[in-house]
Amino acid sequence: MDSTRRGSDPPTSDASRDLFDASTDAAAVVSADGVVIGWTRGAEELLGHRAADVVGCSAARLVAMPADPMRVAGLVERCRAGMGWNGLVTLRHRDGRRLDVDLRVSASFRIGDRECFLLSARGQRQQWAVGRSVLDGFLLRSPVGMAVLDLDLRYVWLNDTLERFGGVPREQRLGRRLSELLPGLQAETIEGLMRKVLETGVPITDYEYVGWSWADPHRQHAYSTSFFPLVAADDSITGVCYMVLDVTERWTARRLLSLVNEAGTSIGRTLDVMRTAQELADFAVPRFADFVAVDLLESVLSSAGHGTWLTDAGPAAARPVMRRAGMGSVREGCPEAVARIGDRVEFLPPPSDIEMLIKGEPMLVPVLDPSDALWAAAHPERVAHIREFGLHSLIAVPMLARNTVLGVATFIRSLNPTAFQPDDVLLARELVARAALCVDNARRYTREHTAAVTLQRSLLPQALTGGKALEVASHYLPADPIGGVGGDWFDVIPLSGARVGLVVGDVVGHGIGAAAAMGRLRTAVQTLADMELPPDELLAHLDDLVLRLSDERTGDEAAAQSAAAFLGATCLYAVYDPVTRRCAMARAGHPPPVVVTPDGQVSFPELPAGPPLGLGGIAFEAGEIELPANSLLGLYTDGLIEGSDGDLEAGMARLADLLARQGQDLDGLCRSAVQRLMPLPQRDDIALLLARTRVLDAEQVVSWDVPADPAAVSEARARAARQVAAWGFEELAMTTELIVSELVTNAIRYAEPPVRLRLLRDSLLTCEVADGSSTAPRLRHPRSTDEGGRGLFLVAQLTHRWGARYTPDGKIIWAEQELP
Repeated sequence: MDSTRRGSDPPTSDASRDLFDASTDAAAVVSADGVVIGWTRGAEELLGHRAADVVGCSAARLVAMPADPMRVAGLVERCRAGMGWNGLVTLRHRDGRRLDVDLRVSASFRIGDRECFLLSARGQRQQWAVGRSVLDGFLLRSPVGMAVLDLDLRYVWLNDTLERFGGVPREQRLGRRLSELLPGLQAETIEGLMRKVLETGVPITDYEYVGWSWADPHRQHAYSTSFFPLVAADDSITGVCYMVLDVTERWTARRLLSLVNEAGTSIGRTLDVMRTAQELADFAVPRFADFVAVDLLESVLSSAGHGTWLTDAGPAAARPVMRRAGMGSVREGCPEAVARIGDRVEFLPPPSDIEMLIKGEPMLVPVLDPSDALWAAAHPERVAHIREFGLHSLIAVPMLARNTVLGVATFIRSLNPTAFQPDDVLLARELVARAALCVDNARRYTREHTAAVTLQRSLLPQALTGGKALEVASHYLPADPIGGVGGDWFDVIPLSGARVGLVVGDVVGHGIGAAAAMGRLRTAVQTLADMELPPDELLAHLDDLVLRLSDERTGDEAAAQSAAAFLGATCLYAVYDPVTRRCAMARAGHPPPVVVTPDGQVSFPELPAGPPLGLGGIAFEAGEIELPANSLLGLYTDGLIEGSDGDLEAGMARLADLLARQGQDLDGLCRSAVQRLMPLPQRDDIALLLARTRVLDAEQVVSWDVPADPAAVSEARARAARQVAAWGFEELAMTTELIVSELVTNAIRYAEPPVRLRLLRDSLLTCEVADGSSTAPRLRHPRSTDEGGRGLFLVAQLTHRWGARYTPDGKIIWAEQELP
């Protein structure tokens, strides 16, 4: 049933009474269950169905409208209440045609025991005829511009609205073509469309275009036009008619939305403040302006400073110091500009002052007047450029984001003859607001990135030395700002017995939290290495530390984020002994090291991978390899081998090929390898640590077996003194005798055989005493009345440092002296 419902009260006028007189209507009787039980001749004439074909069948098949049970139920209830109903419905004729009819439904009544309704219908009739005067008034004064053109596309008729749109009087239009009257209105394109309509007879609707007219020659308007052919009685085409609407406001709103959406993909593609400012200038020229300058406060451009102008801070005492961060022009080289990129500027268009920045309100100068006294007094150089390049209209918009003033963007027109309008201020404001948010994001990220890089560099070793055992070189590159600083670290740790520890690691995550986590792990590795732990035990202790740090949770969000950075880390730790030429290594989820032998053979030792740090419950295993003298050992982080394709195996192959090249110093080799392998963009930190092995000559190492007899102490002491003198360090002979005497005596008295004495000369003079006991020595501070316990205390006073390390067969007590 149609949604239009009219009242059931009978009409009072004669016309209405005739319109709804049921004596000539098609009528039918329908039961409450929708079955036709009565059918009149009028119904047969209206719908073409005979009574024999309809009576006893459902009335639903006569309705050409979607079923609506809820509405039908409502109508039935109304009719049962005695009110009846009438409205417009669509019925289906026998031949398939659809007929719109006025339908009346009576109040319900009964025939026998059946509830029934009387339905009467009448085809719709024309209510009134349009008079000539009414039609002429409609056509001439319609808000839609209308025109009729002949087959030669010359004006035959037009209404008042079209005359007003074009600004050309009716008398001048008639008999002439559009291209002769309005060349700035895409006349040739429009005439081409009208010819197409004349040729095909197919209308063209809602064609939008932009142009100028004599009615408003200094402002661009948008129009929507539809074209359709005029057809005579013999179906021949006699001309073309078009209707046009001024849709400038709709077009402007759509253009604003389109430009703002497009700006979202063009502005803020990087996290660089200067680049974002330049992207705003590049986007606005020439779409919106002929010259754009973006000036930012110096504090915004500074990665170290934190001063910005808050909008609620009130006016400042002095003019802000800004720098030109970006600019663009339709003229090559931006000759209109008074300042270049990076120059200091203090430009605020007169009569504006600091309040313009503080309040954040844009300023529109529709007509720039170079003779204005304010311009001449404040900006004489700019006045000369206004005259020279014809700058005639300006919009200045402060850049604000998160209640913070960042700078100002200035838009100027010169070649474009149209002055800026208030609608243009809305667009400029939207563009600047989007750019300001991107600039603020870039500013905040740049400062955080700079702080993270500074923290990370302060935590990395400032100078590396491998002593006489290794020649070392390193190269480190932080990730690009968009990737964020990671937690890569490396270190070279001198150990006892001329040995050297090498470590490289990578904390999962980026930012200050990752850098701080890296510093804590590096410190932990140094501490554990000083305890002389083998690589696998060191990683096990480091894994426990990461687990404890990961469990740290406080109410402070920053602390929680820092702790979260410890949820994962990888590490590789190696210890090289220049005496035995053996290198022990263990890794925790880290890529394997690369080894290049003196003859150029490259390999990646197959070490047990081990789980990443922070998983817990899984043991680490160490492996050991022999490194000939002048072998190259490389430790690196995964950022070096990931490459742009993310294929780690291919990256390892590229690294091996670069390190196999001979004839390059270690520093140069390290630097060139990183530069060649660095992916673009660099999404992760890159660290490479190279070490070239050396071997202590036989003349630098001597050792003796010492019998487990106290009488052997004097012989050991004498041998040590003679060897030190032979090396040319007679001034250390007496001290060495005392050290050997105390260490050998303790080994014979408190430990187990075998006892062995070894002297090493590299950058230090080292005395080592090995025994078969695993009992740890303990430094005591004896009182003046104690008769013993001064041995290790005396050794600690005489040496540079001393300590103990454990071996599979026992332990070694060592003491180091600085060489003169």
